[in-house]
Amino acid sequence: MIPLIDLKAQHHSLRDEIQAAVGAVLDSGQFVLGSEVAAFEEEFAAYSGARFGVGVNSGTSALHLALLAAGVGPGDEVITVPLTFVATVAAIGYTGARPVLVDVDPESCTIDVSRIEAAITERTKVILPVHLYGQPADMDPILEIARRHALTVIEDAAQAHGAEYRGRRAGSLGHLACFSFYPSKNLGACGDAGMVLTASPEHAQSMRMLRDWGQQRKQEHLRKGYNYRMAALQGAILRVKLRHLDAWTSLRRAHAALYDRLLAPSGVRTPSRMPYANHAYHVYAI
Repeated sequence: MIPLIDLKAQHHSLRDEIQAAVGAVLDSGQFVLGSEVAAFEEEFAAYSGARFGVGVNSGTSALHLALLAAGVGPGDEVITVPLTFVATVAAIGYTGARPVLVDVDPESCTIDVSRIEAAITERTKVILPVHLYGQPADMDPILEIARRHALTVIEDAAQAHGAEYRGRRAGSLGHLACFSFYPSKNLGACGDAGMVLTASPEHAQSMRMLRDWGQQRKQEHLRKGYNYRMAALQGAILRVKLRHLDAWTSLRRAHAALYDRLLAPSGVRTPSRMPYANHAYHVYAI
């Protein structure tokens, strides 16, 4: 059987780099947040074209904090899709809000933009498109709808590291964007981790407090918060892997093109590549 992903092979190719990064963290004694996480936040935000990055312990926590930063709470509604991993909808439930599901376009497998406005009510607070399988949703019309209705747009980019929409990377398109670094992702940690990207200093500050028990500084708890902090070891490992992400994405695209060619005579329907998107192929879904 050919595995969907071979993490052992990936680790073997980076063994020396990762061991050096892990050793430096162990020598520092700084195991939660700290300089390695701060450096990764800056590097991944710059890579994605965003201003701020807030590292957390999972993609699910990233979604939860982004929704809270956007002011979502009990009684609100969040528009998203039914074709996604369960965490997208679960995080909405964590805030007490109600998920409103809008179907996907069958070509792109992302939210059907033509159906969004019919789902908006006076309770709607956020549109949460999912960049499924590594292909960005059609963001320009989504952002225009959000502008007209004074809504926040949060990208679920958990599968879209390095994907592009009209020349801009996923993570820089909405008001906030959420990534997972689960080990099987295109950019995966050696454990669980996540991040929220944003251009807003207010959102970034709010989420930094929320991830660390509502602290503004040590032992000064100003609001209800959570234990959503990223481990320093994961930050250090992800810094190593980020340096290889573009090369890995190029290989994924090359392999996808090969699959397209080899499957063409079979009649199998291969993944659509939308004209506005540069697919990152987290999954080659048929």
